[in-house]
Amino acid sequence: SGYHSPKFFCKGGHNAGHTVVINNEKFVLHLIPSGILHKKKICVIGNGVVVDPAALLQEIDLLEGNGVSVWGRLFISNRAHLIFPYHRSLEKAWESSDHRGHREKIGTTARGIGPAYEDKAARRGIRLGDSVHEDNFRCLVEMAVQEKRAALRARGSELQMDAAEVAEQYLGFCRRLRPLIVNTSAFLNREMDAGRSVLLEGAQGTMLDVDHGTYPYVTSSSATAGGACTGLGIPPNRISGIAGVSKAYTTRVGNGPFPSEDKTDAGEVLRTRGHEYGSVTGRSRRCGWMDLPVLRYSASVNGLDSLIITKLDVLDTLDEIPVCVSYEYEGASFDEMPPEAEVLGRVCPIYRTFPGWKQSTFGLTRYSDLPQQARFYLEFIRDQVGVEIAVISTGPEREQSIILPGTRLEKLLPAPLLSP
Repeated sequence: SGYHSPKFFCKGGHNAGHTVVINNEKFVLHLIPSGILHKKKICVIGNGVVVDPAALLQEIDLLEGNGVSVWGRLFISNRAHLIFPYHRSLEKAWESSDHRGHREKIGTTARGIGPAYEDKAARRGIRLGDSVHEDNFRCLVEMAVQEKRAALRARGSELQMDAAEVAEQYLGFCRRLRPLIVNTSAFLNREMDAGRSVLLEGAQGTMLDVDHGTYPYVTSSSATAGGACTGLGIPPNRISGIAGVSKAYTTRVGNGPFPSEDKTDAGEVLRTRGHEYGSVTGRSRRCGWMDLPVLRYSASVNGLDSLIITKLDVLDTLDEIPVCVSYEYEGASFDEMPPEAEVLGRVCPIYRTFPGWKQSTFGLTRYSDLPQQARFYLEFIRDQVGVEIAVISTGPEREQSIILPGTRLEKLLPAPLLSP
């Protein structure tokens, strides 16, 4: 629900990741939905995702090498756009140039995500399904390389790339992936018509949404719940519930406004205890306190039914825990998030400070076992945001979770998805 990032992946690319720990074994997934770790689940990568086929095949091979069966359980949309090496060259040139005017760098991962979405919006992208007609695919790549070479030359850079070699390399990738390529919109709608449960998963957080986030310090896709429909080709009335995931504090990778960021030793405690380093780049995440204006805004934009609060145990050692309840700007206070990144970057956060509970919550599975101050902290967040808390994570393993009974999320999800 904040600045951060399971069965159907609907938008984004391999610039984000999901770290999953099962029986002390860690899996870092970037493109494949985390549901692939459930042996009998079918997973889909939707049309809203931009796919680097080399990265996807590497992820498939890594999972297969660790005993996770992927082939036959993973499908990819024929409408998903491809990321090419020239997209990465463009992104690096753009981030390192002075063409951004007065704005600082976005702090991208340089994986080519933005330029790939730019080509998609400009109707000059190349989709996975285009690889079926190989001669036409070669022509599309040739035209794209010529265009990117001219664009980079205008910025004082040269594109050292042979179009024919790139085309043949990518055709090799796509031939391997061809058994997985389907019309995922038709596939998903058929599955739902048959009464099967579907769980959708997206990348990044609401504040990185290209429309609703801290623009221009955002990703290039729709990171809100509404993006699930366009990113998978399913109608809105198919979605029966929406859960937002938020840490018990706030983090951000890259540049952009972050009102509740803590640059003192306390922020370093969050980073160290929370292992806050990007799963893609390894960069240190910026850390700070729960920001209620951001969380309320996220709940409103997404229409959240439930909240899943993660990493509560990271706060266990703190004497005091601040919560940002509102902002002050030019002598006025307000509890809504301003739309301008420049304004958000200059607001002064107003905090309410809670006493820490100073005891371990790691691995707890019952709400009644939480320290009273931890329950008070969570209930304050729940009441201020106006959304139920359905799950509280107290450690990296699936069973290290508190599942609150009687919530909307519990009623919506099949029992096996909530039980350890």
